[in-house]
Amino acid sequence: MDFDIVIVGGGLAGLALAAALRRSSLSVALVEGVVPVFPARGTADFSTTWDSRVYAISPANARFLEQIGIWRHLDHARMEPVRAMQVFGDGKGRLDFSAYDSGVAELAWILESSLMQAELWEMVKRQGNLTMFCPASAQALALDDAAVELTLTDGRKLRARLIVAADGADSWTRSAACIEVAFKNYDQLGIVANFAAALPHRGTAFQWFRPDGILAWLPLPGQHLSMVWSTATAHGEELLSLSANALCERVAAAGGHALGALELVTPPSAFPLRLMRASRTVLPRLALVGDAAHTLHPLSGHGINLGFQDVQALAHALLASPTQGDCGDFSLLRGFERARKEEVFMLQTATDHLQRLFDVRRGPLVSLRNVGLSLTNHLPVVKDALVRYALAS
Repeated sequence: MDFDIVIVGGGLAGLALAAALRRSSLSVALVEGVVPVFPARGTADFSTTWDSRVYAISPANARFLEQIGIWRHLDHARMEPVRAMQVFGDGKGRLDFSAYDSGVAELAWILESSLMQAELWEMVKRQGNLTMFCPASAQALALDDAAVELTLTDGRKLRARLIVAADGADSWTRSAACIEVAFKNYDQLGIVANFAAALPHRGTAFQWFRPDGILAWLPLPGQHLSMVWSTATAHGEELLSLSANALCERVAAAGGHALGALELVTPPSAFPLRLMRASRTVLPRLALVGDAAHTLHPLSGHGINLGFQDVQALAHALLASPTQGDCGDFSLLRGFERARKEEVFMLQTATDHLQRLFDVRRGPLVSLRNVGLSLTNHLPVVKDALVRYALAS
């Protein structure tokens, strides 16, 4: 079977790319190994259907999701705008951000991964230029100057001018193409869970740089919050072993009881934290997007935003090509790679250095990092620059 583009991976990045190409003349195939099951739509029952994996979507990426047609269809009763953010060092350092002070409606939107994926899935299922292979798994990949051929485990062969790896940090496609990657294991877990709080959060996100890791509370609708606690593996495993009541008290105390008592509404889960850099993000007839191209520490909250920016840049390059001709042309793909390289490298490096800075437990850096937070808090020009970057990313 012949296509212009084969996308491997039906996660957020892969589905968003398919949706971004819906009005093009390109024929697209999407290969995904698992048929997804989503919570019932139109319900705000936090106790039974709330996804503990949530993302902070920047205004720039909210506009991108609007452009590809899904933002207006998302259930806004399950989304929460971030109006303010408070960041605390492990001393007296503090940094505050406000949407009002920055002249914008919101700094970000907090919403569930499954909410976005469900809407994207429903959209692409009805897409005229898309053929879905699901469930289906790849078995072999062959690249040459003229085309790429992907062989599925059931023997079917898909030929295309371009294959896009959107199959995550452990990408089979990237490995099959022999693209080298460098992993940095932080020996940390990201512990996630959702809570009901006794006090209203008023759209405020909180982040604490603590001796035992980086704790974030993200506002959810009503008096609910999503927690992400990036912490050493041993401490993370201890948190996972706690009873519901003990975990609530531990998390509330770690946040200085800023929102009063907490009640657990979804059980905690964990994922390992690591930084991944790919040596290349394109080859002739192949491109990497999302976690297949890069991962970073979650302290910045930019992981999926980087992925959506990859998708937007690649779709723009493909759609801007004259008559949407050879979409696997290496010069076209190199332009996409160059367009994304600087931002990805800068954010990976910044978050890695920040994580290492706050991982130091003794010495002058402990005082200096808190002074730095407080100093930035009193420099409106610097704060505004940080906010503007976050809004545009």
